[in-house]
Amino acid sequence: MSTRWVELATALLLLAIGGLVVGDSLRVGAGWADDGPQSGYFPFWIGVVLCGASLWIALQQLRDWARTNTVFADRGQLALVWAVLWPMVVHVALIRFVGIYVASALLIGWFMLRHGTHGKAVVAAVALGVPAVFFAVFEHGFVVPLPKGPLEALFGY
Repeated sequence: MSTRWVELATALLLLAIGGLVVGDSLRVGAGWADDGPQSGYFPFWIGVVLCGASLWIALQQLRDWARTNTVFADRGQLALVWAVLWPMVVHVALIRFVGIYVASALLIGWFMLRHGTHGKAVVAAVALGVPAVFFAVFEHGFVVPLPKGPLEALFGY
């Protein structure tokens, strides 16, 4: 697949997302009220900027269509993307069943074992320590509950 098709498709996808943001912001109110900005005010302008940037990239791509016929990615590059993509998809799917902290520990441990040169003790310390720190920060510091699974339920969370 050539770079030009990927760039054009990405620009059009982001243009559509920006359009959705603008439309929904207008639905909830994107103006200025007596007490300050309405809830859609800032998302509206983010959507406008996203639409403008996406439209600019799409138009540039169409203008330079004949000159941008390079290959987007070869097999080796796609293999590297796949090596990161599928564990992330599994991570997102696991969050529903085991919670974000356990899923994150598994993801960190997988990446450190698969792609790193770390010993098992370091992997265990980091894979368990990072989610534990985030648990303390979000659950106790910011009091922002994140998705939990059965392990957290055993501890009363």
